[in-house]
Amino acid sequence: MPRMDPSIPLLVFAGSTRAGSWNRKLAREAADLARSAGARVTHIELADFELPLYNADLEARGTPEAAIRLKELFHAHPGWVICSPEYNGSYTALLKNTLDWVSSPVKDHPEWSNGTRPFEGRVVGLLSASPGALGGLRSLSHLAPLLANLACWVAPQQFALSRAANAFDAAGRLADEGNRERVRAVVEQVLWASRRLTSA
Repeated sequence: MPRMDPSIPLLVFAGSTRAGSWNRKLAREAADLARSAGARVTHIELADFELPLYNADLEARGTPEAAIRLKELFHAHPGWVICSPEYNGSYTALLKNTLDWVSSPVKDHPEWSNGTRPFEGRVVGLLSASPGALGGLRSLSHLAPLLANLACWVAPQQFALSRAANAFDAAGRLADEGNRERVRAVVEQVLWASRRLTSA
């Protein structure tokens, strides 16, 4: 893989907290590939950010500290890779709740009064893993317009890993080099576009 500009920070996370999550494994794979390309990777677990189920009454009482931390992380990284599981043909409640809190405006806050500020101009690569034949593709088809509505630039290159139950080896790495190359292609496009948008 050609080395990209190491000054481009990349945020990687999965929309799952399940211990054996295929999408968490896929996120680790994407993070490793990005590091090998020279990117400065921040790989987070959403389990480390405890957020209540979003509602406007809670928002009015004050934005949770975890949401502020996520706003700061999202804004600090011009490129992201999100690995989205597919639940009932769409993305997870965990992922939606996270995006709802991060996009929630903080009244009179000097940085976060604009809810879309953490998202604006961010380049997002989408990956998914599922035991089914479509590999979570339907979750990506729902997630992409949501992110576009938040003013993200969604990378055209995407990858949905099918038959995920048999796709990883005992160490949790992708067993098939072809699948690894498809993940690499998404990572490369995100880094390429992030570099150009930040230098424009």
